[in-house]
This record gives sequence, C-alpha cells and structure tokens, in this order.
Amino acid sequence: MEVIVVLGSPNFPDGTLGPIALDRLYGCLSVFDSKKYKILCTGGFGAHFNTSPIAHANYLKNFLIEKGVPSTAFLPLALSSNTVEDATMSKSVLTNVAYKDLFIITSEYHVARVKFIFTEILKDFNLNFKAVAHHSLDDVLEPLIRHEKLAMDQLNSNGLYY
Repeated sequence: MEVIVVLGSPNFPDGTLGPIALDRLYGCLSVFDSKKYKILCTGGFGAHFNTSPIAHANYLKNFLIEKGVPSTAFLPLALSSNTVEDATMSKSVLTNVAYKDLFIITSEYHVARVKFIFTEILKDFNLNFKAVAHHSLDDVLEPLIRHEKLAMDQLNSNGLYY
C-alpha cells in the first residue's frame, strides 16, 4: 500500500473549497485505487487559508468521499497550518502505520518547496510527487509564485527549522 498525501490550500469562510484545492483533489482522484492507496489529507486552520469552524482537511476528505472514495481509505487527518507542518504532522500520523511509500500531491508552483521540506522531514520514506497544474488561474497564481520564490530563498539561506 502507498499513501497519497493531499496538501491543503485555501477554502472560503463558508467551507467551500477553492480552485487550487479542487485541482489537487482531482489529481488525487485521477490516481486513487482503493486496492493500492490510503489517503492522508492535510490542513487545519489559519487566517491565510481557512477561517471556517471546520478543519480544512475535513473538507478535503468529505469531498473525496462524495466523489466515491470509501471512508475506510483515510488515515487520520493532519491538522497543519503551513507546509512544514504538513510534513511534520504527516510524519506523526505515518509513524503509527506501516506505510513507507508516499505519493504527495500539491501544485506546480509549490512542488519545489514541498520536495525540499518533505525530503528532509520524511527522509525515512519513499517519496513521489505529483504537481498539478492550475490552467485557469493565471491571475491568482502570480502572487503565489512570488511567495514560493521568497520561501525557497529563505530555506536556501537559512535552512529548514522544525
């Protein structure tokens, strides 16, 4: 068995998933097979991505269940608030299971930082990455791409602290 780790991204205050989260979820659905995979959804709360009263990972899980993924396919949720916590909290969940092969789903603009962080924090796991594209979001992506460049520059200069 392999674990698909779906990284969260913003939802609206009413819990409606944003387009980036939906693209990542459809990326998960495109590879999911209940005979091969378990799923670990990430995302808790934070002013920058989820101000609703329900953890973001719950919205991800509920969406996948509505699309036909059995509830038995899910590992405990990682209620993280940023990418480093996505990795550290995923590791906490994964230390209680026997799975060592991870398939991490994020966005093209985010994948370089995710690889940097997850490769360090989850170095005892076999990591594969799926970077989903967001074709209809060019105007939304520009500030995210700038943020990722700054975050990578900081990681390269200062290292990773967790």
